[in-house]
Amino acid sequence: MQVDVRQTSLGEADAALVAIGLCEGGSLPAEIAGAPGAPDAKGSFKTLTRLYPGGPERLLVVGLGAQEELDAEKLRIAAALVAAEAGKLEASSLAWALPDFEDEAAATEALVTGTILGSYRFDRFKGSGGEEDEEPKTPLESLSVLGPEELAGAAETARVYSEAANRARDLQETPANFARPEDLARRAEEIAAATDAVTVEILDGDAIRAKGMGGLAAVSQGGPVDPRLIVLRYAGGGEGPTLGFVGKGVTFDTGGIVLKPGAGMQEMKFDMSGAAAVLEATAAIAELGLPIDLITVVPATENMPSGTAIKPGDVITQYNGTTVEVNNTDAEGRLILADALAYAIELGAERVIDMATLTGAVLIALGSTYAAVVANDDELARELSAAGEETGELVWRLPLHPEYKAMMKGTVADLSNLAKKREAGTITAASFLEEFVDDTPWAHIDIAGTAWDVGRPYTGKGGSGYGVRLLVQLVRDLAA
Repeated sequence: MQVDVRQTSLGEADAALVAIGLCEGGSLPAEIAGAPGAPDAKGSFKTLTRLYPGGPERLLVVGLGAQEELDAEKLRIAAALVAAEAGKLEASSLAWALPDFEDEAAATEALVTGTILGSYRFDRFKGSGGEEDEEPKTPLESLSVLGPEELAGAAETARVYSEAANRARDLQETPANFARPEDLARRAEEIAAATDAVTVEILDGDAIRAKGMGGLAAVSQGGPVDPRLIVLRYAGGGEGPTLGFVGKGVTFDTGGIVLKPGAGMQEMKFDMSGAAAVLEATAAIAELGLPIDLITVVPATENMPSGTAIKPGDVITQYNGTTVEVNNTDAEGRLILADALAYAIELGAERVIDMATLTGAVLIALGSTYAAVVANDDELARELSAAGEETGELVWRLPLHPEYKAMMKGTVADLSNLAKKREAGTITAASFLEEFVDDTPWAHIDIAGTAWDVGRPYTGKGGSGYGVRLLVQLVRDLAA
């Protein structure tokens, strides 16, 4: 989407739809106060009122709620509602009058973010034929924020990370037969080709097995699709420690021998949402030129049942030499992440964040409002929490404790991939991963509840792209 900032009045805004925010008790600008429909405009949050002041332009008043309660999240929601209205009107261009908000740069970012995310549609496989297919509606192609020139940088930054989030949503929504490990690798190669600051390394199944990455090798052995271990390196400079991103890339998860129920299994194409998030966050960080050195590692595989699949009770050896009893083949994400975490640290990552749709337990604990963060480092946990508050991609910290770690000890091997009790599932899974980071500052983010079907106006019920904006904001904060 084309995004710009213009220093024009409402009457001069050259857009098919112009949006104006109105707080409770506020008044409309004098130039439109007498327009037809203006007396009906309300400041109640999320209330939409169309005005028709004459001429071809259409004006939409958006209720923002109480002025003292207005924040960036409400502006994101309001912008998404306007984007949906623009779609109904088939408006290809939109202008937003900058609302009265203390931080104008934050308001600009929120409006751009809400508009781009709210305009998202996944229609790759629609409209391929048939007389009954609807004609495609006019997409929203441009957004102008009516405000001071110095806000152009904020608008461009928001455009970059919001479009990255939408690319992650594309990866999430793509059916598993079109989003295989090799397809994720191909996307990584595209990211590297876009800038000299990013390099890529791809390991295939033979190389993965040769390196002794027993977790990734074991999960992949049940199906014919060859796994990939994807490494992106971004050299952005800066004086801070090298950051590491690790994203779970199970492109389809049947559960393996411990087969999942058939109802709803189609949603398991979303089990690579962590991979999508870290790949596209890396792309956005590189496009923005943020001053940090970053290593991104994605273990990518399917988890399929067959005569060659790993069995409950089998023992594997992970990349760092730890042995693991695989007592549940549907707890596969931690097996591939363990290899990737150890490898990222070996490559030079000095602070590591992994992101994964890891446990159903996190959905029970936190719903779709917060992702869970489990960390061995208080500062990193605080930094993630602050980034979440800024972006609306919220995280809630869960504890680590030796008693949780003890639950992951194995009987015939060092560890089990399944806790001995059906308790604290999100935390015990994280405790397993902690065994593979040694003393490296590390945070695990479980996004199984936030990766799809969140239901916010700017994410809808499909893939949310959760994590892209969170990670980009974290790096922005670290680079500030």
